[in-house]
Amino acid sequence: MDFDYSPKTKDLQGRLQSFMDEHIYPSEGAYHAEIEANTAAGKRWTPLQTIENLKPKAQAAGLWNLFLPVDSAAASGYSGAGLTNQEYAPLAEIMGRVMWSSEVFNCSAPDTGNMETIARYGSEENKARWLKPLLEGKIRSAFAMTEPEVASSDATNIQTRIERQGDDYVINGRKWWTSGAGDPRCAVYITMGKTNPDAPRHSQQSMVMVPANTPGITVVRSLNVMGYDDAPHGHMEVLFENVRVPVSNILLGEGRGFEIAQGRLGPGRIHHCMRLIGLAERALELMCKRATARVAFGKTVASQTVTQERIAESRCKIDMARLLTLKAAWMMDIAGNKFAKNEIAMIKVVAPSMACQVIDWAMQVHGGGGMCDDFPLAYSYANARTLRFADGPDEVHRNSIAKMELGKYAASPKPVEMPVTRGC
Repeated sequence: MDFDYSPKTKDLQGRLQSFMDEHIYPSEGAYHAEIEANTAAGKRWTPLQTIENLKPKAQAAGLWNLFLPVDSAAASGYSGAGLTNQEYAPLAEIMGRVMWSSEVFNCSAPDTGNMETIARYGSEENKARWLKPLLEGKIRSAFAMTEPEVASSDATNIQTRIERQGDDYVINGRKWWTSGAGDPRCAVYITMGKTNPDAPRHSQQSMVMVPANTPGITVVRSLNVMGYDDAPHGHMEVLFENVRVPVSNILLGEGRGFEIAQGRLGPGRIHHCMRLIGLAERALELMCKRATARVAFGKTVASQTVTQERIAESRCKIDMARLLTLKAAWMMDIAGNKFAKNEIAMIKVVAPSMACQVIDWAMQVHGGGGMCDDFPLAYSYANARTLRFADGPDEVHRNSIAKMELGKYAASPKPVEMPVTRGC
């Protein structure tokens, strides 16, 4: 079994790492300073020039749209990276070490999932209008699915109505955690709602493309994530009131919303999990450096047995999560999302929980410094904890894994053999 990366992947890893060292890490201070300056000037939701200045450099370095897989690249007509999920995964890990860096390479969510969705399921008209400028990084997008009034962990609960009236669809509903809707460059929402409440349970929902400037759309508020508002990207509550769009804006067709969601979420979960692994790797690195440099009770924190145990456990957990995620990516590449659905569910459980634990241990080693923004750990923890909900909560994925596991033994149950024991 070969666990090594291909020469193509190694080359891209080297180039991407060099870019991070030369441009991303040195810009972290400028990034935070710009946010503070924008906030003081009342311009918190203004796109950051720190990121915009780096985008042309990433394009010139051939590190643009790396996420776009082979099939979606072909469907979009874009001759970009054309990587497999397995080839892109280690690149997502490198970008994940700095949470805002993915945008520099046009590889940030929800744009990546939206671009794949439009490439696979959009009409030629929609590809020309929305996909091309998204691939060029000229606009941003949002994905409107989750709702405040229902338990959206069960997407069949979604209440937003998409009703056909002549040549238009009329949309009414309230969404929240619509990531990206705070950005003034957000030009389009991919919106999920019910077109036929009387259809079978998983055929009621559809997805439509809604221009952000359509009358009837109100961005109600920005939602904080453990105190962070993630400006200028943001996670917004959005109200749709009699929002009217042409019938041609539908993706794939009425009742195909769940089908699209499954195609969209598989690669996205690989991206999320590998970015979390990168985040955890950096937390472990910071933990080791801090533990070596700080002295408590007459010896370095690194000399404390409890610290050594946590460092060892962190290394084990990170490597296990990485191998499982790469396996899921490989299975998706050879046979598709459905073939890898169990592994995709497993990484969605394993990676965020792993990252939360490793970052928590790193925060503990940093003492008071771990709780403030002098280090990236508190913000990293908020991000990792959020991803235990994004793309489905842990409980949903665990239920799915358990059902598939139980199903292996349901067809021809065998009597349980009791172990032979000796009395004491």
